[in-house]
Amino acid sequence: MSAPNSPPPGTQILGTFASLLGLLGIFLYFTGWIYRWAYFGWFSLEINRLDLPLRSFLFVPIQVFCGDFGALLRTFLALVAVAFAIQFTLWILSPLPSYAIVSQSQRKFHQKFQPLSVLVRGIPEALRKDLIAVIWLLIILFWLARTQGSIDARRDAVNDSSTLPVITLVLPEKQIAIGRNPDDVFTDPSLKGYRIIGETKLLEELRGKETNDIKVNPPRVWRLLIQNNNWTYVFRGLSPQSAENERPAILAIREDKEGQLMILAPDVP
Repeated sequence: MSAPNSPPPGTQILGTFASLLGLLGIFLYFTGWIYRWAYFGWFSLEINRLDLPLRSFLFVPIQVFCGDFGALLRTFLALVAVAFAIQFTLWILSPLPSYAIVSQSQRKFHQKFQPLSVLVRGIPEALRKDLIAVIWLLIILFWLARTQGSIDARRDAVNDSSTLPVITLVLPEKQIAIGRNPDDVFTDPSLKGYRIIGETKLLEELRGKETNDIKVNPPRVWRLLIQNNNWTYVFRGLSPQSAENERPAILAIREDKEGQLMILAPDVP
């Protein structure tokens, strides 16, 4: 017989389901945020400066967990590792009964964590178990999302494997200091009236290479990274032979009020 003030079983089930659903939403959002942070961070873009829809963070984890065979394998291994880590943490934080059948070395190892066990002893056991599980899940989700974000960023930066579109951007001459005149693509535009702060080599690397050319080695292909907050971010794709730690320079172009022409294609014609 249930207590007079206890909620009906149906209400308890709904409450538990709502709590699990809320926790799942938090985990999905956390995973999506870390993935995008790692992805755009690889391109040296700060995610907090991008106006990304909140709902997009909830769908990104599909790519993290099931994007390819490697992602599925990492997810499986991570689940095994986190289950072991949770059980191990609970073991070292729980008092070891004197009658427990364990080896002397295990008992000595357990005693090394005795101060930590005393520190968390004031937390109710049920809450302590939940906290340990949540902390380990967040750690493993962070690792999975950051790893997949970096892998996908490297993939999209390399021309041969990129899923990002090839871009052609036509802008008013007064809006951008570099770029080719469509009627004379072989002449460098004059930089008279402009000033530079920072690394001159970055500018020199761009001048004369503003257009695509698949005949050179390595091929030169410009791709659209993202268009956000009236800014268009483009970059020149990397060669498959480029070093793993090589990053492309990102060119940020502000959208013009007078209009601009953007042409996107899955690959170079």
